[in-house]
Formats: sequence, structure tokens, C-alpha cells
Amino acid sequence: KVFKCLQEFLRKTDKKILMFTIYRFLINSIFLLSPLILVFRLLKKKEDIKRFKEKFCFFSKKRSEGKLLWFHGASVGEIQSIIPLVEKLEKNNKIKTILITSNTLSSSKIIQKFKLKKTIHQFFPIDTSYLVKKFLNYWKPSAAFFVDSEIWPNTIYNLDKNNIPIILLNGRITKNSFNKWKKLSYFTNYIFNKINLCFPSSKQSEKYLKKLGVKEIKFIGNLKFSQSENEKPLNNNQIKKFINGKRTWCASSTHNSEELMCGLVHKQLKKKYKNLLTFMIPRHIERTDSIVKELNSINLITHTHEPTKKIPKNTDIYIINSYGKTKSFYNICKNIFLGGSLIKHGGQNPLEATRYGCNILYGPNIDNFKEIYIFLDKLKISKKVRNSHQLSIRLNKLLFKKQSSKKIRYKLKSIGNKILNTTYQQINLFLKNEI
Repeated sequence: KVFKCLQEFLRKTDKKILMFTIYRFLINSIFLLSPLILVFRLLKKKEDIKRFKEKFCFFSKKRSEGKLLWFHGASVGEIQSIIPLVEKLEKNNKIKTILITSNTLSSSKIIQKFKLKKTIHQFFPIDTSYLVKKFLNYWKPSAAFFVDSEIWPNTIYNLDKNNIPIILLNGRITKNSFNKWKKLSYFTNYIFNKINLCFPSSKQSEKYLKKLGVKEIKFIGNLKFSQSENEKPLNNNQIKKFINGKRTWCASSTHNSEELMCGLVHKQLKKKYKNLLTFMIPRHIERTDSIVKELNSINLITHTHEPTKKIPKNTDIYIINSYGKTKSFYNICKNIFLGGSLIKHGGQNPLEATRYGCNILYGPNIDNFKEIYIFLDKLKISKKVRNSHQLSIRLNKLLFKKQSSKKIRYKLKSIGNKILNTTYQQINLFLKNEI
């Protein structure tokens, strides 16, 4: 009888409301466990000890008078992609404040590197209905922009309820995430229907977002092609002097196990190039100590980035252990392997490196940036390698090549400017009545 009653209840209950209720139960369960999770993350140095309370809506910044636009991106890549747009919006006198939220410590540090006058950063709250309401009541945004694939049901529901426009910026849906959303079709349409405007990052994402229920979609191009007006790499004369006469390459945005692979590639190449130097930029710098131990265990001499410390002449691997330095090393080292691609992670964005005229190598797992890599492959500035052995062979060829191409650099800048300006114009048209 109990089973039959349950069946009858499920038959009569609106499926989207039921799924939303289940989601709220799950997110509230995470909220109850969040103190334990945060303590663990604090011990791992993945949270700001002074500001982690922002995730519970204990804000460290005051809300000033006037219109406020809110942008949310998960981490470093998403935040960097919107900086050129934010710089343009800051020039609009009707906009008094731009709020950027993100989830990670690294992304909060990146924002500090840019000279933004109207923009403030806070950490994104846990997506419970209670915290979302508190967040919206405090900040009162005129419009909300979600970057990439940031879809938070409680936040979107409450924004819609308060008649605050929702824009999905550089929207990205992979085949895997599309298939997952599709399984929850009633719930998915209920959430995605509430998005007022979407600028997809690719044609594939445009197709998936239409099927998921987004009504108004405008494909302009991937905003990650654009570049900040203030993007100027720092010159480090000590490093420039040190690499003079050396063969160099850079393993960037590496993940666990990729550093060891790249270390073994260095050892292989050093048999031919005695003056070889490998730069290494881990995706997560808190792993630096373990990376050093791992590389030392295969008899490689490492040096961590400390501008005031002398670099030993026999250094094999130069590890960059601070955020915001990537551009500086792309500016001096033109052969780049991009990590998150030899392991099943989905790859990393190659556009930043290409803007500095770098040659790009990447592994087979690049689902997150597939269309970008196809475009760069056609321009013959990126090449796929399937394993560390192929990486070694390809690097061997690149070390003989001319280091960069100004033509490609200018072409990518032109593409980026066009996408940025068109996106900015479309947003201004959409927000005309809001600001």
C-alpha cells in the first residue's frame, strides 16, 4: 500500500518541481557539511582564511549607491575571459559598480593584477535558497552574467523571481554535460528557460543550449580570443639574462602526473641539448612542494620562482609557484605544452599563449576547448601529441624552428577585438532599459 501511494504521488507530482526539491535537499545537505569541507580546504590552503566567510554571505565589501552589474565565473580561466569586457563596461557612467564572484582562491588573486576602478570581488555563496536570497537582497544587481558553464538552479530561480535579467556569457556545454542535463529534461528546461540571453562560445554549444531550452541565443564567437587593454607582461631581466643561449620550453597548466611526464621528456631531450631549460607552471601552485620532490626523485635540479634569489646555473626545471606570471613566461619562451590534456581533464585554454606568438603542443583530452584547437591546428600553430614520447619528438623539431609568428599574433588580436566589440554592443542594447 505504501509503495502504491508513493507511485500515485510521483505520478501526480510535477516532475520539474520534484527534481528541484531533490536538488534543494542535496545542496542543503552540502551546506550542512560545508564547515568540515572548508576546514579541510583551509588546511590545504585552497581558501582565503580572512574571506572564506563570504561564501556564507558575510560580505567584506559594502554595496555602494547606483546600478550594479554582477558577473560570476568559476575560476581563473572564466574570470580572465571577461576582464576585457569588464574594462569596457567600467567606462559606462551609468554603471557605478561591477561585482565579480568566483569560487576559487586563485581567481580572487588574478583580479588583483588588473587595474579595475569600479570592480570588486567576492566569493560566490553556496547555492542554497536562503543564502541566494540574502546575497541578492544585499547586492541588488541590475543584471546577472554567468560565465561559461556556471548554472546554479537556486540562484537562477531567485533571479528570475526578482525579475533580474540573466545572461549566459561565453556559454559552454560539452557533449558529456549535455547528455547529463538531458537525462533531467523536465528540470533542465525549467532552469534553462529562465536565461534571458545567451552568447555561446561555439557552434556546438549553441546547438546544445537550444535543445536544453535557452530561448534567445546570439553566436558571436569565443570571448577568450579577446585581450585586456592592460595586458602587459612583466620583464624579468634576471631570467632573460639566465636563458640567454639556452634552449627553452614551457609546460603550462600542468596537473598531477603531467609534471613527472614533462620531467622525463626534459631528461630525454637533455641528451641532445645540454643547455636545455624547462619552465613549469602548475595549474595549482599549492602542489609545488610535491612537484619538487617528484622531480628531484628522478635526479632533476629544480628552482622555484623567487625574483630576488639567484638561479643555479645547472637548473633543469624552473617552477613558477605564484599566480599571474604566465604571460611573462609566454613572452620569453615560445614552445608551450598545455597540460590537463595528457590526463582526462579536458584541456586548458591555449589562446593566451598564442597571443604571444607561441607554438602550442597538447594531448588528446581537450574536449573543453575542441573547437579552439581545431582552429589553431588549421593555422598550424598547435599540434596534438598522444603521449610523452610524441611530446619529446615534437619538441625536438620545434627547438630548431623560428620562435614566433607576428602575423598569427596580429590575426588573433584582430579576431579577439571583433568578438569583444560585438559582444559589448549586444550587451549594451540588451541592458539599455536596465541601466
